[in-house]
Order: sequence, then structure tokens, then C-alpha cells
Amino acid sequence: MTSPSVTPAIRMTGIEKSYGPVHANSGASLEVMPGEIHALVGENGAGKSTLMKILGGLQAPDSGKMEVNGRDVTGWTTPDAIKAGIGIVHQHFMLVPTLTVAENIVLGMEPTKSGLFDGDAANAAVEKLGRDTGLIIAPKRKVADLSVGEAQRVEILKVLFRGAKILILDEPTAVLSPPEVKELWAVMRRMRDNGGTIVLITHRLDEVMDLTDVITVMRAGKTVGKLVTRNTTPAEIAKEMVGREVVLSARDKMKSGVSAPVKTAARASAGLELRNVVVTDPLRGRVVDNVSFMVAPGEILGIAGVEGNGQTELIEAIAGLRKLVSGTISIDGKDVSYFDVAHRREVGLTHIPEDRHRRGLVLDYSVANNLVLGVQNRFSSGGVLNERKIGDYSAKQVAAYDIRPPISAAYARGFSGGNQQKIVLAREMGHGFTVLLASQPTRGVDVGAIEFIHAQLLAARGEGKAILLVSAELNEVMALSDRIAVMYRGQFAAVVDAATATTEQLGEYMIGAKKESVA
Repeated sequence: MTSPSVTPAIRMTGIEKSYGPVHANSGASLEVMPGEIHALVGENGAGKSTLMKILGGLQAPDSGKMEVNGRDVTGWTTPDAIKAGIGIVHQHFMLVPTLTVAENIVLGMEPTKSGLFDGDAANAAVEKLGRDTGLIIAPKRKVADLSVGEAQRVEILKVLFRGAKILILDEPTAVLSPPEVKELWAVMRRMRDNGGTIVLITHRLDEVMDLTDVITVMRAGKTVGKLVTRNTTPAEIAKEMVGREVVLSARDKMKSGVSAPVKTAARASAGLELRNVVVTDPLRGRVVDNVSFMVAPGEILGIAGVEGNGQTELIEAIAGLRKLVSGTISIDGKDVSYFDVAHRREVGLTHIPEDRHRRGLVLDYSVANNLVLGVQNRFSSGGVLNERKIGDYSAKQVAAYDIRPPISAAYARGFSGGNQQKIVLAREMGHGFTVLLASQPTRGVDVGAIEFIHAQLLAARGEGKAILLVSAELNEVMALSDRIAVMYRGQFAAVVDAATATTEQLGEYMIGAKKESVA
């Protein structure tokens, strides 16, 4: 721990920020010392992002005070923040795929020679920066050809090139494999040891425990706790975030009776079966390459893998959103390979899409109308929607799925990410179904919502539903699944028993270092 006499790198006190009637920050505070890796955690809507936008000059506080390295910078602008050494690495990459690594890193600060862009100087500067930081990457490579881990490296180099000494990382491991996460953590520790200051925003409590020195917890716009990492536990952090005890392990839920394992004999038949499925993409060719598997009633088959290896296209093909080139898809023995989305739903298929905004919700519809999307015929007569019937149904679903605030007439856009995801769950799991496609079901949601969503999936499994789970959260796949398939370059690199799988073993399959014959 840094001596208390040292001036904080960041000190924010009494920060107030409202958007109309919504109080995003209510007297929030944050103090981060130099040479510290500091976690900022809280539920969706807790005020973390607003606080960081204020720190980065994207928003001005309504009141309060902000200091950086002892200097009052309250109300400064983004250029002021960059000049002072604040660098924000956003969750979604902001790179130009057609440019090289070096061109992306120097963009806006390009070295010139005789009034023209000096590519050699840019390449040399990026090479030196890579050596100095340990983030080594070939400067002449096209960003379009990089892995997600390499693209993450470029994003960090981009802010470091601009002189960042205080680094803010927003969910930096969302699309990284376990080996890439280890590599990123090594870089972060090296930066800290060299005097850098890092603020880590993450929902992953294992990352908080593994990497950070100090934790600030926010809830409902307020700062509610500051913990020393080595003196706390994930359970204590989660309790501070949510305000109650939280069951963090999906397996613990099963042990406590939320969902009992289905007997092996019940798994003889296939709820979902794929045979030799091939899906292509106009730019990338075969994105799903001759994949075969089955998911039995009462089973969760988890699919792990670095994003971009065919998981999205596989789920979309099963859901009816993408055409097959060849192969078959069956639900309860019925070939649905050429059924449209509506007909697949009729035979028992339901789908939680990976992008709730693009595929799961109409943000400018009410909660009630979102809850009946795709099943409007059940709430209409003669082509006219029965608003009373929709209202009664939506009120029940809002209560059953703990959607907050419990206002079914409110627009979906105004809800937090976790509650938006609950709206999708309530629609997709609120009707009779046989097979559930759950794609990134807890992406971007807080520990309380994760606990709820996991409980729903395990309950469905206990009721004999066949569930295909795709998640970038390896711990989630390992905790919920009965078997785990690893996708690499459009194929199953392995299918393993979840009870005996290890992160190291799965990580090798995920990066293509190891492959097994899959029947």
C-alpha cells in the first residue's frame, strides 16, 4: 500500500450528476493512489460509467470536486484529460481495420516529414513503445488480421502513445482467452511496478481478486465501500455491491436445491441435434465447418471459445437467422433445417440472442410490447392486439423475473443492462419451450442479475429442457454446463466433461494449441 502522505493520483469527492430525474451520481467519491491497480465495481446503473466519463472530461459534474495529482481539474474537457495523462481503453475496440497497427496508434498525432506522413517514424515509435511496455506487436500488420488479444494490445498502446500515466480499463477481458488474460495481467502489473496507475472496471470478481490492490464499490450512484483486496473475499464484495448476500457459484445453487441434476437415463434422446452443419460468410468463407453434436433433455452443453470462431454463426443458423450450406438441424427428432424463425419457435425452440439491443429488444417499445414480440398472435384476435391481455401477462412476467422498476408501460431503453436482459429472458423462457439457445446470457450484467439468470437456466435444465449455452465467460461455461465443447476456427476442437475440465485445458483448445477427434 502507498503511504497516506503521498498525493492521490485521482481524488473525486461529493460528485453529483443528474439526468433529469435520474441521479447517476449522488455524492460519489473515488481516491486512487499512484502505482495502484484499483478496481471500481458495482451493479449496472451504480454510477461507475458516469464517474469515469466525468474523470475523462466527457461529462461535467453538477457539483463536487475532482483532483488529478493534486491539481483541481473539476469540469475539465477531454483534451485536458488526455494532456494530463488520463487514458481510457473502452470495452468495444475503436480501431480502423484497414489501417496498420502503427497507423492506428499514431492516428491524430502522426509524425510527418516534409509535410507528409512519416510511416518509418511511426513504425519505429511503435516498436520502441512496445519494447518499453512489454506490449510487443508488429507495427506493419493490418488491424483486420489481428486476434482480439492483439487488438486489445493496440488499444492500450494507443493511449500510452498519447502519454497516459493513469489508465482506465473498461471490461478489458470480455473477448480474451485465458492465456491472453494472463498476458494482459502481466503487462498491467509491469505498468504498476513502473509507476503507472490503473483503474479497472469489471464485473468479474475473480479478476478483481487476482489483479487489484484496492476496491471501490458503488451502489445506486453512491460510493458505499472501499476494500483492501488482500483482506476481502468475492462474497464480501458482492454483498457490498448488491446490499445482500449473493450466491456466486452456479454449482452452489444446484447443491442448495435450486436445480437437481437430471438422471443420466433421461439423456438418451436428443432435444437438439446437428449433423454435419456448414455455414459460410461472404468474407470469411466457412465459419461453421461440418459441426455435429446433440443436446439431450435435461442437459446444458456449453460452448467455449475466443469470440469470432463461429459461435455466433452457429447459434444464428440454429435459430433460423442464417441459412445452412449443408447439414441438418433437428428438434425432438423433427428436421427444422429449412424452417423460418416463427416455425422453429412453434416446435419448441427459443433464443436469448448475444446482442440484446440488436436482436433482443425494440428499445423504443414498452416492456409489455417487448414481452410479446414474436408471439403477438397469442395476444390478438382478428389481427388486433388485446391490450388488457398483454397488460395482465406483462405484469405477471415483470414480477416473476424481478424486472426493475416494475413498470411494464415504461420504454425498454430506460432500463439498466441487467433489467433489459431480464426482459429478454422473461419473453424467451416465459412460454413453453423444448430447446433454449442461450448466447452470452449474462454479458454486461451485474452479480445480482447473473445470480438470477443462472438460477433460471438451472431451473429449466431441472425441468428437462435442452440448453445450448454460448458464453465468453469461461467460469460461467464451466459452472453451468454438463459438457463443454470448444470452438476453434469453425470446428469443435474438443468436447469434454465439465466436471473434470480445467481452465488450462480449455485454454489450449481455445487458442488452437491442442485438438482432439470429436465424434
